[in-house]
Amino acid sequence: MSSAVVPSSGGGRSRLDSLHRTLDWTDAFWVASGVPALVLFTIGAIVSTIGQPSWVIWILSISIGFAQSFTYAEISGLFPHKSGGASVYGAIAWVRYSKFIAPISVWCNWIAWSPVLTLGTSLAAGYVLASLFPQDAMINTWSLTLVNLGSGPSALALRINAISVLGISFLLVTFALQHRGALRAAGTQKILGVASLLPLVVIGVVPMITGDMPAAHFFPILPLAHDSGGHVVFGAWNAAGWTLAMASMFIAAWSTYGFETAVCYTREFRNPKTDTFKAILFSGILCMVIFTLVPVSFQGALGLTRLLDKDIYDGTGVGVALAKMVGGGVIITNLIVVMLILSLLLAVMTSMMGSSRTLYQASVDGWLPRYLSQVNEHGSPTRAMWTDLSFNVLLLLMSDYFIVLAVSNVCYIVFCFLNLQAGWIHRLDRGDWERPFRCPTWLLALGGLLGYVDMAFVGAGADIWRPGTLRDGLIAITLIVPVFVFRHYVQDKGKFPDAMLLDMDLLPDAERPRRAGVLPYLSLALCALVVWGAHVLAVLPP
Repeated sequence: MSSAVVPSSGGGRSRLDSLHRTLDWTDAFWVASGVPALVLFTIGAIVSTIGQPSWVIWILSISIGFAQSFTYAEISGLFPHKSGGASVYGAIAWVRYSKFIAPISVWCNWIAWSPVLTLGTSLAAGYVLASLFPQDAMINTWSLTLVNLGSGPSALALRINAISVLGISFLLVTFALQHRGALRAAGTQKILGVASLLPLVVIGVVPMITGDMPAAHFFPILPLAHDSGGHVVFGAWNAAGWTLAMASMFIAAWSTYGFETAVCYTREFRNPKTDTFKAILFSGILCMVIFTLVPVSFQGALGLTRLLDKDIYDGTGVGVALAKMVGGGVIITNLIVVMLILSLLLAVMTSMMGSSRTLYQASVDGWLPRYLSQVNEHGSPTRAMWTDLSFNVLLLLMSDYFIVLAVSNVCYIVFCFLNLQAGWIHRLDRGDWERPFRCPTWLLALGGLLGYVDMAFVGAGADIWRPGTLRDGLIAITLIVPVFVFRHYVQDKGKFPDAMLLDMDLLPDAERPRRAGVLPYLSLALCALVVWGAHVLAVLPP
């Protein structure tokens, strides 16, 4: 298919009711520069789970994410008139084989990215409160329970506390910054990006320069275990050890794969043919550097004993611990904590911009309800942004944010799997379409294989974080079915928008055979087998 038959805008929509082409690849790079801050969300949990192999986990995880990004770069170039990211482009590959598999791609991407708003603002609020008040101060301990969602000490509840109130305030500020369009928001991101990336770079480099990184903090590379008395000891690479490694790779993926958000802005690029690939390439290089330097320095400077403290696991003490690594006294420590808070807010802005555009494009394409299709006079998808905001206000009232992360990550890796397979499906079905970037065939095949590796992480590792996480994630995935049924069969009477018919090769003059044949169905069956097998073989810790 030549570029001449690709609609110039989504479904023939006018400039007044569609996204504006105002960005170049550097704008998307600065928007995606919030992704490195995601290391702050899970760095404590991973090292507290696997122990000294933590630094290896981070390097392996970002390497897998970088390899996968080339598949996303190719499929995003096929649809320069669309926004919303890789999930939208992947859904088009699947829709010709199943109407119900396709929207899962979009849904899983959104339900994974949107909670970053909750996690980022809550962690930033925690940093603020920890730096201003003692741990036992009333402002840190008061809580008003609204609804209990279960019974027992580990049951979830909806409650109001200082973190949720401050987090909601941060959300409203982020919304206001993005209301006036992507170009203005990207400008704000540049300022925040410099301010927030600087401390991450300093934290990653200073311990290496000073040499304050004993080899005993890295070796032996053995997983954590506990003796009969409950004391931490070095374990072995047996079934239990490998299960912990898979669980760590599972949760690290939530952070390290996230720079694929750089392709969310294809519809807003002035020159999408070149800007799309540059955006994801340079965002990936940035993440390779940060996700390697920070975990290595963090572990090397602090050592395993400090890293096993509770405040490191839950994230509340990570900011202060990182700040103290560079020395300089109270003033420098507080300054770096402030800059780390800016890093978290940058990640929140990145998430809101990307996830709202996923909702917008999914609505334009006929996956989600029509009301999400509207943009304001600045080209911002405000109704999608309000939906994001409302959803995350509810999440901020939950009593355990890490459960939100783990469940949403099951959805995220399902999205990754579907889109990595979409790469070869598009290559078979649309081999003659123009591709501004063509991923090397061996790298495309590697991406498809890594999709199964990712799903093995899900099967073996999800329930390490909380029993039932895999089940809850699969339930969350199925929530898209009634939403799609309402849009497609009630609102659209079983028909897709005209522009989508062209994208899917379903117009009478564009219809072509489905060259992938039964392979997409076989890939799904194999995926289910991989998840089941990994789950059965996993050995949960006592």
